[in-house]
Amino acid sequence: MRHSCSLRLLSWNLALLAAVFATPCFAQTEAPTVRVPDSVTLEANISYDQYKATVLDIMQPMAPSKEKRSGVIMFHGGGWIRSSKETMMSAFCLPYLEHGFVVCNVEYRVASMATAPAAVTDALKAAQWFFDHADKYHVDTKRIIVTGASSGGHLALMVGMTPESAGLGPAVKVAAIVNGYGIADVADLLEGPHKKSWATEWLPQQEGRAELAKRVSPMTYVRKDLPPILTIQGANDATVPLQQNVSLTKALKEAGVDAEMITVPNAGHGFSRQQWSDVNGQVFSFLEKHGILKSSNQ
Repeated sequence: MRHSCSLRLLSWNLALLAAVFATPCFAQTEAPTVRVPDSVTLEANISYDQYKATVLDIMQPMAPSKEKRSGVIMFHGGGWIRSSKETMMSAFCLPYLEHGFVVCNVEYRVASMATAPAAVTDALKAAQWFFDHADKYHVDTKRIIVTGASSGGHLALMVGMTPESAGLGPAVKVAAIVNGYGIADVADLLEGPHKKSWATEWLPQQEGRAELAKRVSPMTYVRKDLPPILTIQGANDATVPLQQNVSLTKALKEAGVDAEMITVPNAGHGFSRQQWSDVNGQVFSFLEKHGILKSSNQ
């Protein structure tokens, strides 16, 4: 392992890790208690906007770094209707902390608090907050990435792809996007064979619904000047149609974007512990290739 804290991080809280792997991202309704390893510092529930739910956690390795660190902005899943940032701890936050990143773990308004596009506007504001406070946390703004799982993957894509002209919130320039089985085409989940109740709860029937669905869909913002995008999804995902991300990756490549997709065999909506181990190896190789993961993080 490349870090002195690796064994502690990988062995920490295995019971919670197993629970996260065994449950789809949107199925968890109660947030577990926030705990971090002794090698990590936590500033919890920092407000980034006016609403009760618009808070975030900042976590970073306790060991000092001579150079500025890479940063990662994270969004939890839950179909835009439930779950919480705490569900990201084991599968997402810890591997990034192990690699020396400063982690910004974001909470946002779900449908019971505000329907679409609230989650997207919250995500964009949280990302801007992290960029604005990068110096405080010793983060290199040129090496900030965004990631998420399921609906959080959708929000990660939206943060990395949405231009300011979309009118959804401030635009930030991230170094890369790691899309964990996120929704690429919201309209596809509102009608027809792929219709999902959680999607219609987030974006219910209303005047201008089709246009709003387009505004909050990453497919709408495919263009050349985007950061590298890595998508990971299970081959047997029955929650988010695999074809959505296949089509997104194809469109990105055709537009000239450095886009890759990893399809995990025998995996559904989320991965087993072993599958996550393999996936994370590929994720950090991708980030190293693009100069985001450097020796100063290690």
